[in-house]
Amino acid sequence: MDFNHGDENRSHSPNRYHDSHFNLAAVKILPGEYYATTEDALIVTVLGSCVSVCLRDPLRRIGGMNHFLLPSDGAAAISSVSESARYGVYAMELLINQMMKLGADKRRLEAKVFGGGNVLKGFTVNNVGERNAEFVLDYLSAEHIPIVASDLLDRFPRKVYFFVASGEVKVKKIKSLHNTTIMDRESEYRMRVKQAPKVGNVDLF
Repeated sequence: MDFNHGDENRSHSPNRYHDSHFNLAAVKILPGEYYATTEDALIVTVLGSCVSVCLRDPLRRIGGMNHFLLPSDGAAAISSVSESARYGVYAMELLINQMMKLGADKRRLEAKVFGGGNVLKGFTVNNVGERNAEFVLDYLSAEHIPIVASDLLDRFPRKVYFFVASGEVKVKKIKSLHNTTIMDRESEYRMRVKQAPKVGNVDLF
């Protein structure tokens, strides 16, 4: 399965950098990746139709973020809806498991959710962003994880900054694109997801 992760012990992550504006150690995650840490760090991602969930245990100050989408593309793939949902569950459980390994208590987790924009040309009829956003809201409700902030849907890509220590999230709407990098990354990721083997159950411990 095409997911990558990290924690504070993975010092050689290729997406680590120092954010000079906020003067913090930062990690950038790409489509299909997730990251959790106990550090006073900044987790950053850029979203188009994908969604990201920022989870945090406020007592232990452990936080994490994922970046994913559901693999099916709407009406033409009705038969794969259940498999599509399982992929979303898998993406969420990977992040939750990693945070629990770092000492978070699932009962204390709070969520902030972002993305699901209608930004991919040719996919407007299938409401890709809407389905991703709807899945996230349904999953968190079913798992009794409260959503304390959200910025979903609309038609603009977003850059999301998650400050793990404080739990603050800053969102920048990208209203003028100078290249197709965001859409290209998500399209490539969507193809990888479609070709990936079926996901199994991930046990929470």
